[in-house]
Formats: sequence, C-alpha cells, structure tokens
Amino acid sequence: MSDMLSFDDALQRLMQAARPLVEIESVPADAALGRVLAEPVVSGVHVPPLDNAAMDGYALLAADWQAGACLPVSQRIPAGSLGDPLQAGTVARIFTGAPLPLGADAVVMQEDTETGAGGIRINRPPRPGDHVRHRGEDIRAGQAVLAQGTRLGPAQLGVAAAVGSTRLPVYRRLRVAVFFTGDELIPPGEPLPLGRIYNSNRATLLALLTRLGVQILDLGQVPDRAEATVSTLEQAAREADVVITTGGVSVGEEDHVRAAVQRLGRLDLWKVAMKPGKPLAYGQVGDADFLGLPGNPVSAFVVYTLFARPFLLARMGAPTSPPLSFQVPADFTWPRPGSRREFLRARLEAGGVTLYANQSSGVLTSLAWADGLVDIPIGTTVRPGDTVRFLPLGEWLQ
Repeated sequence: MSDMLSFDDALQRLMQAARPLVEIESVPADAALGRVLAEPVVSGVHVPPLDNAAMDGYALLAADWQAGACLPVSQRIPAGSLGDPLQAGTVARIFTGAPLPLGADAVVMQEDTETGAGGIRINRPPRPGDHVRHRGEDIRAGQAVLAQGTRLGPAQLGVAAAVGSTRLPVYRRLRVAVFFTGDELIPPGEPLPLGRIYNSNRATLLALLTRLGVQILDLGQVPDRAEATVSTLEQAAREADVVITTGGVSVGEEDHVRAAVQRLGRLDLWKVAMKPGKPLAYGQVGDADFLGLPGNPVSAFVVYTLFARPFLLARMGAPTSPPLSFQVPADFTWPRPGSRREFLRARLEAGGVTLYANQSSGVLTSLAWADGLVDIPIGTTVRPGDTVRFLPLGEWLQ
C-alpha cells in the first residue's frame, strides 16, 4: 500500500495539473447549453423594468381604501400595456405582470374583492407595496448576473434571456479523445463468442462526456497490442486536449496503455488507495493530458465521477468545488474495515441509506440501481444506525 496515493492527495494533484482553456468564442445563446462563460454577463436593463402586478386584481392607492366603500373601476390594464395615471379615488383592473399605473401603490387580489354598487368593494385593508413587484427587484441595470466560469444550464440561459442576451462569450469546447482496450470486448450487436463480453464502457463513457458538453473524438476499440496502442495514443494526443482510456493501465502482460504513455510522454500519477478504482493513471503525451480509467465498468464509472469529471470541468474553465454530500443513517452493516477508502453503491430509502447486495466492480447493474455512493474511510466499520457520508450521483452527473 505504500506506493499508493491517498484519495485526497491524488485528487489534489490531479486538480493542480488542470490547465483551463483560454480560447474564447461567441455563440448564439440558444446553442450555449453546457458551455462555460468566458466573461461575465452584465445586464443593460432593470428586471422587471417597471413596478408591476404580482397578481390578477385591482391596483389602487392604499390610502383611498375605506371599509365597506366601493371604488369605481376607471381602467383595465392587461399585461404588456401601459395604463393611464390612476384617477384619485378609483381602482384599475390589472393583470399579473402589467405595469402599475402612476398614482397606484398596491394591488389587491381579486379574491379579496366583490362587486358592489358603482364599483369594487375591497374586503381587506391594503398596504402600500402589497402584491407589487418593484422595478429592478430581480436585476438592476449594470449588475453582473452571470459570472465568468459559470456553466450554462437552463436557469442560467433563462437569466441571460431575461437581460436580452442573444450571444454569449464562452470558452471553446474541450476536445476529448477516447479509446478502449481489451481483446475480450465485443461491440454490442455483434455475435458474442464464448469468453467475450460486450463493451459497456464505451456506451457509459460516451454518455457521460456527452452530458458534460465536451467535443468527443471516439477512436473506438484498440487491440491489446503495444504498437496499436502507441499509434492510437499518438493520434489522440495530436487531435485532443485530453485523452481518456479504459483498461490497460494495470500491470498485466496485455496491459499496454501505461507503457505507451511512458514511451510517448510521462506518467505522473498511478494507483490510488480506493475501491473500486485503484488503477487510475494521469500523465501527459505531448500537449494533451492523459487519464487512464480502470477496465472494470463500475471502477471506470466511479473514477470518472470522482476524478475525471472535476478535472474536465476545470479544464473547461469552470470553477470546481467539493461535491454535494450529506450525512445519513446507515441501514446496512459493513463489518470489514478496509485498507483502501471505499465507495459503495447505495440508495436512499425511508429508513436510511442501503447498499446494493453485490459490490463487485464488475456488477454494472448496481450503478443503474444506485442513486449515490457511500464513502467509507479506511479502517472503518458500519452498523445500522451509524451516520455515513452519502454522495448523490445525480448532482455530479449533470
């Protein structure tokens, strides 16, 4: 174990090596989902632009209200229209989002009114500001509404639209090349000879990278041959910012990726005291970063989630922060203290967090079942009712 890095040390070293992109391009806001802002977005307008009604109802000057009295309706103001100045002693029929007329300072909900002789009777005393959304309440002109480094999701694009942005300055897409090793692997759809398995890692990794929003160069399946591995790695490093592989980074006679990286570049990190996922490799080949994920499908998924994803986000120009986690009661027993930090596939239930029955690194169905990972420190046992750290996968895989 002495030649293994701790989980925290390995992650720190990996993140320190991440070099953010610097090239900037302007893209239509409608095409910016998943991209990372290279400059702040500053609003040129107030949102809302005018005081407006937060409810359907009646706009009035609150001081005009008298118990039991009816106030005449002097005008009707739908959303998108500007009303006339409010006549003293009257109310304006107003709809949600419509600007308040000059002279009004409150809106009463239509549910609090009734029709009376000559107008509207208001059954509850209004106060200035009731049900009014004030000018600039959400956004002020000149305010930076989205910071540099923001990864643009649906809410962020909505904010950009709210201030009138049609194009956004973003970092160019990170180019990620992937290839997969293992002569035992067969593409789905082909006949499956005895002793072979379908390649699930390709489908999983490509889906993860697509969701992240990088530009993918898929170099496919590479035979377990030293020269084929070297040739593919050379091409990947020429054409991509980051190269990711699965398999081939262990010490077996047919594991050629690690040797190819050392032949063409350098290997800076290898083997982490964690389970699943010990054979994590990081290095550089030319100007490209290299990340070697384990070949077992669960190990590859966990290492991608805990290491590759934050590294890629940092390379994309997005600031990184510790993943969301929280403490929950265990609804399981973990009787054997491990010599590596363990990440167990788990699911939140009414009684606490429970584990998938088979924690083998080859059981991919455990990931389809799980909604998070339980983080078990080295040397720790768990009994029902103990508090454990739970990391929800949904937060990480956006």
